[in-house]
Amino acid sequence: MAAAGLSKIKHVRAFTVRGGGADYHDQGEGHWIDNHIATPMARYPEYRQSRQSFGINVLGTLIVEIEAEDGTIGFAVTTGGEPAAFIVEKHLARFLEGRDPREVEKIWDQMYFSTQYYGRKGLVVNAISGVDLALWDLLGKLRGEPVYQMLGGAVRDELQFYATGARPDVAKELGFIGGKLPLHHGPAEGLEGLHKNIAELAEMRSRVGDDFWLMLDCWMSLDLDYATRLAHRAYDECGLKWIEEALSPDDYWAYAALKKNAPKGLLVTTGEHEATRWGFRMLMDMECCDIIQPDVGWCGGVTELIKIANYADSKGVMMIPHGSSVYSYHFVITRHNSPFAEFLMMHPGPTEVVPMFHPQLIGEPVPVNGRLHVSALDKPGFGVELNRELPMHRPYTH
Repeated sequence: MAAAGLSKIKHVRAFTVRGGGADYHDQGEGHWIDNHIATPMARYPEYRQSRQSFGINVLGTLIVEIEAEDGTIGFAVTTGGEPAAFIVEKHLARFLEGRDPREVEKIWDQMYFSTQYYGRKGLVVNAISGVDLALWDLLGKLRGEPVYQMLGGAVRDELQFYATGARPDVAKELGFIGGKLPLHHGPAEGLEGLHKNIAELAEMRSRVGDDFWLMLDCWMSLDLDYATRLAHRAYDECGLKWIEEALSPDDYWAYAALKKNAPKGLLVTTGEHEATRWGFRMLMDMECCDIIQPDVGWCGGVTELIKIANYADSKGVMMIPHGSSVYSYHFVITRHNSPFAEFLMMHPGPTEVVPMFHPQLIGEPVPVNGRLHVSALDKPGFGVELNRELPMHRPYTH
């Protein structure tokens, strides 16, 4: 179809679905992702063993569909569940319906500034991100182009991945360039917990050898003193590659201090729970970290990720997006300052490579030997389809 004749947006719909997928914490019992992982709630013993005990999985997945007048449907999945579905249907839809789908900048601007009085981060920006990703998917399908081509094309022939999960030793056998472990014990478990963290890391280092990257994901659970002590011991004794999201995402000052006090050679990384160009500007201007890790489904979508990435490039900061499957792959392949990507190991073990957003996406590519060739991303839009056999619920209409 000629670009001049692009079909206008007819309808926006928001659905929720439970169990795995984009809300990857919504797992059954026995999954590594919910096994005594350090969190800000671990100071309370009753919420220490399971992240689901304090409600990490209450929202579920948000699915946004944008249908054009010619019947073409773009869609995306992210977190946010029913509250985000309300925002999409009752507030954001008005900025899309009847509009040219190429107006991504104007639509994003109107969604963000119309919700600024109750939004700016978190749930509202999750909803905006879902709409923005669905819009890019629709635009790619209408143009017959993959998103990465619309973003300027690939700068390399393949993606390389590190794996996040409880078994970096298995990740090495599967061909990944590194493995990121969840931290299991936080400050409330005292010196004994710190020793356990180091012992676990040392055990994994002995299994993977000296040259394989090992990282620690601390999920906002530490204070500055603990994080600094952990960073030094983990680097000196176990050759840690980076320490991720050690502190509360709002404490830019502590991050700046951690980066200043961390061992030379250890990377300080964060940003998974940061949002928009302004949040990431704070992280970079205050020299809080060596690598920013925006999640494209949470930070504002592709439209905002472009701005974040360009600022990072100008500051010489690497950008390795958090998880998010095809939504980040299409971006990473176009950026020199995103030299590799994250793969979340969603197998319960995790001992196998399985699709990250299963069962919600059909045709989701996964790394083979820790790599993914650009040709795997060559279908229009984000190149995946929605599994319509899922029990999708549309809680609101407009």
